[in-house]
Amino acid sequence: MANHQHASPAPVGGSLVNGTTLVCGVLIALMIANLLVRFIFGLGAVANINDGYSWGIWVVVDVMVGSALACGGFSVAMLVYIFNKGEYHPLVRPALLGSLFGYTLAGLGIFMDLGRWWNFWHIMWPTYANPNSVMFEVAVCVTAYILVMWIEFSPVFLEKFGLRDVKKKLNKVLFFFIALGVLLPMMHQSSLGTMLVVMGSQVHPLWQTPAVPLIYILSAIIIGYGVVLFESCVSAASYRRTIEMHLLNPLAKIMLGTLALYLVVRLGDLLIRDALGEAFKPTFVALSFWVENACFVAPFFLIGNVTARRNPARLFLAGLAIMGGGILLRLNGFLIGYDTGPGWTYFPSLAEVVVTTGMFAVEVISYIVISRRFPVLPREDAQLAH
Repeated sequence: MANHQHASPAPVGGSLVNGTTLVCGVLIALMIANLLVRFIFGLGAVANINDGYSWGIWVVVDVMVGSALACGGFSVAMLVYIFNKGEYHPLVRPALLGSLFGYTLAGLGIFMDLGRWWNFWHIMWPTYANPNSVMFEVAVCVTAYILVMWIEFSPVFLEKFGLRDVKKKLNKVLFFFIALGVLLPMMHQSSLGTMLVVMGSQVHPLWQTPAVPLIYILSAIIIGYGVVLFESCVSAASYRRTIEMHLLNPLAKIMLGTLALYLVVRLGDLLIRDALGEAFKPTFVALSFWVENACFVAPFFLIGNVTARRNPARLFLAGLAIMGGGILLRLNGFLIGYDTGPGWTYFPSLAEVVVTTGMFAVEVISYIVISRRFPVLPREDAQLAH
C-alpha cells in the first residue's frame, strides 16, 4: 500500500494534437461565436429563457449539474484527509483536476446567464450583499471554493517549474485550504438543494421536500466517486495505462455503501411525505423519476460483488450510471419537474446547446493538456502513453 501511496506523479507526455482535441477545438470555437452574439445582443438573441423559466440549461446544466459532476476532488479529499485513507492519495490530483475545471466553468456559466453581466462584481461588494439569500450563499461558497481548489492544485505547477522552496512554504498552510476544500462543497451543494425549497409548489412533489439539502449533499458525494471511476477508466484506456484496480475496487465498495444510505433517505422521505404515489401516475415527469432512480440502483447489479468490481468495464458503467442519476436528479428538480404555471414552456435553443457543449469541451481539452504536460497522474506507465 505504501508504494502506491508514495508513487510520485509525472506528466503523461505525448502529442496534444489528436482527434479528441481537434473536435474539442471546433466545439469551443462555435461556443465563442455564440457567446459573442450573447454578450453583444443580449440573452434574448441566443437563449429561449423567459419570465416563466428564467433559468435554462446554462444554469441548470452548467452550474447545478456541472458542479455536481465536479465533486470528485471533494469526495476523494474527504476520504484521504478526513477519514485518513491515505492509500487513495494517487487519486487526489486527477480528481481535483476534474473538479477544478468543472467548478471554474460553472462559475463562468453563472456569468454568462446574468442579464446585466457587467454588474457581476456586485456579488463581491459588501454593500450589495444579502446574507439572507440562499443564492448569495451559493455564489460566495462557489467562488471561494474555486479559489481554494486553485491553491490546492498549485503544487502541480510549482513542481513543474521547479519552485520547490515555494512549495515547501505552501505545504505548511495547505492543510487549511484542504479543510476548506471539504467544508465549502458541503455548504453550497446542500444550498443548491435549498433553492428548490425556496421555489415552493412550482417544483413537483417528487423533488420538493425539506430533505432536499441532505439529498443533494449525499448525491454529490456519490457522484464524486462515480466520476472518479469514470475518469480513471477513461484515462487508463486513452493513455494506455494500467488501471488502478487496487484503488478503484475498494472505492467502489465505499460508493455503494454511501449510495445505499442515499436511497434509504430518498425513499424514506417520499414515504413520510406520502408522495410516492406521484411516481405511479402516467406522466413524463413520473417516467423521468423512475429513470433517475434506476440509474442509482444499477450499480448494485453492476458491481454488487467482489468479482464484478474487478471488471473495469463494469466499474466504468457503474460510474456512468451514477453520473446519469445525478444529472437527472438535478434536471428533474429544476427543469423537468418544474412547472411555473400555464402558458410558460422552455426548451433550449441550438445556441444554448452549443455553448453548453463547448463548456464541457473546454474541460476535456484542459484535462488532456494539464495531464500530458504536468505531474497529475501517478508515474506508473506514464512513458507508454503517446
